[in-house]
Amino acid sequence: MAFRRFLKSVLLGIPVGITFLDCVGYVARVDGISMQPALNPNSDTDYVFLSRWDVRSRNIKRGDIVSLISPKDPTQKIIKRVVGLQGDVVSTLGYKQDILRIPEGHCWVEGDHTGHSLDSNTFGPIAIGLMTARASLIVWPPERWRVLTSELPKRRQPLHIAKQTNYH
Repeated sequence: MAFRRFLKSVLLGIPVGITFLDCVGYVARVDGISMQPALNPNSDTDYVFLSRWDVRSRNIKRGDIVSLISPKDPTQKIIKRVVGLQGDVVSTLGYKQDILRIPEGHCWVEGDHTGHSLDSNTFGPIAIGLMTARASLIVWPPERWRVLTSELPKRRQPLHIAKQTNYH
């Protein structure tokens, strides 16, 4: 009887768990220095909650930290800050054009640690379809626990902001 109950729990729990991870979010480890000082400020490893719901509901704003599939290596996920959305005009840092209007269906992402990040300044505007989740909380280590707010440094503000506030 106990085995049947256990088997029933597992058979119900697995689909519920997979649905949660696929639709709501999950915790992921962030490695590297490209997002310092927001993440990994002392070269420690932060664990963040990545909300898939925000990307599915198109609730991404300038200044959000997002997880996305690397345009250079589709097996790798990277985490960067959204600097500009489609239609915005941004000043780039070493890209082939100094000033760029972000095309429809794309965004401009950068690491916070300027010069130590492979980001849009290396590979250009990112297709919005490559976004997988928005980082919303630092969940580990305990002394770093906090909500990640949408902040964009003044020096990285778009030169011109398009009329929409979210991507469509």
